[in-house]
Amino acid sequence: MVTMKSPLRIFIEVSVKGLVRGLRRQRIRWRNLFLLGSIVTTIVILLHTPTFSIFSDDEETESSSSPIYLNGSLHLNIQIVSEAKVESFPSLTTTPVVKMNSSSEFKRVDEDTNLPRKRRKKKRRKKTRDDLILTDPPPAPQHVVSSSERRALSLPPKEALAFAKLEIQRAPQVVNDTELFAPVFRNLSIFKRSYKLMELILKVYIYPDGEKPIFHQPHLNGIYASEGWFMKLMESNTQFVTKNPEKAHLFYMPYSVKQLQHAIFVPGSHNIKPLSIFIRDYVNMLSIKYPFWNRTHGSDHFLVACHDWGPYTVNEHPELRQNTIKALCNADLSDGIFVPGRDVSLPETSIRNAGRPLRNIGNGNRVSQRPILAFFAGNLHGRVRPQLLKHWRNKDDEMKIYGPLPHNIARKMTYVQHMKSSKYCLCPMGYEVNSPRIVEAIYYECVPVIIADNFVLPFSEVLDWSAFSVVVPEKDIPRLKEILLEIPMRRYLKMQSNVKMVQKHFLWSPKPRRYDVFHMILHSIWFNLLHQNQTFNHVPSFRHHS
Repeated sequence: MVTMKSPLRIFIEVSVKGLVRGLRRQRIRWRNLFLLGSIVTTIVILLHTPTFSIFSDDEETESSSSPIYLNGSLHLNIQIVSEAKVESFPSLTTTPVVKMNSSSEFKRVDEDTNLPRKRRKKKRRKKTRDDLILTDPPPAPQHVVSSSERRALSLPPKEALAFAKLEIQRAPQVVNDTELFAPVFRNLSIFKRSYKLMELILKVYIYPDGEKPIFHQPHLNGIYASEGWFMKLMESNTQFVTKNPEKAHLFYMPYSVKQLQHAIFVPGSHNIKPLSIFIRDYVNMLSIKYPFWNRTHGSDHFLVACHDWGPYTVNEHPELRQNTIKALCNADLSDGIFVPGRDVSLPETSIRNAGRPLRNIGNGNRVSQRPILAFFAGNLHGRVRPQLLKHWRNKDDEMKIYGPLPHNIARKMTYVQHMKSSKYCLCPMGYEVNSPRIVEAIYYECVPVIIADNFVLPFSEVLDWSAFSVVVPEKDIPRLKEILLEIPMRRYLKMQSNVKMVQKHFLWSPKPRRYDVFHMILHSIWFNLLHQNQTFNHVPSFRHHS
């Protein structure tokens, strides 16, 4: 085969021959010589740097499998390049092929960034820390529905509940469960059987009545976000929600106390009675429009409220206060409103980003990187926090106790970094008994120390809080360090490990997962419905007029 020379190479040879002839005749045009020298120098550089096949012989472009070089680094096949002209590709999921230049040292470059490899790894690692990555849980063991369970599906709601209660009492022993960690539960066998029956049987009817923003409009961020996220996920659920109220075991009243406060409360009035009057009139409307409230006097109805004022919105309606299942963050026994065994203690979760509820949580330090014995920083409202600071602020280097975290301290170590660097995170009550610090401590794998008398802990129907937390009576605040140091290291290590294992039960996800906080709240409501005293309080004169 005859080798064909490229036009550029022919031009170079002719130019060089002309230059030589000119030198022989000694008639040199220096301007042309300078220009020609510049062109030749540029061409030589390009010939040593592969860019496009025009700089190579024609025969090299005949084979479709020969490589094309872009910017001297990325090696692609001609077929891929031709496809790229007509297709729009998503971001690459595999590592791009990297071609080395003449030098053995090179930097990897991908399509999204020109950062060197080390810097890009750091950036990617930082992004991973921002969002807690939840791995897909192992597939649940396939449950074979028994003949008795199939019959229960066709039973009327009241009889189906009686069947479920009996089945839970006869729950088979669970050994070596792959989905749940037995030490953090009071009785894993009962919980597993109850949860499975909830998935199989439970149907919830959501009342469609009520106008936004108080009804059907969840508030999804801030410290009261639990009520909003439950509303959002409940109203979009297809597994548990039924459109036929005759098939329902539970009736949900979807109002937000946070939205109620914004819509009705008059700032500076110090009067929250109009909120409870509004809810009283709403329940009266439901009892007139539908037969379901009067059938049980509200004992199979429930509400979910995380705002501090949640318990007080029921005061103007005696049956609502005495019979209805109330899922409350403010689960305070001293008020006489919350009743253990009927009502549900709701975890108070602080959501900073409603679009990404798992952002900036998780990934706590290992035990060896937790030099601080105990940490607290926060506002000084309520009766407990001033006492905590009185006894421990600036008193002990191992006890990092502050009011609001000082700026000079926060510049060196943020609030979250303090939590990640502490063995115990103190969770004293504020105005009310609950605190978002309890769940924050769990998120950052710090053992929570709860200081709030008369507080019913979240999911205490099924979770054993002594396995992963410490409860200190308010009167023992002066002995706080002594109490913590008396805990053997072996027990602390077990509690800290258990905190990691219980974390999954306190996480909100845009798409709910089995055993997450949404399902745990719903299960506690279901569990208490089955086990509450079925005799309800009938108060015939519950309707009042404002």
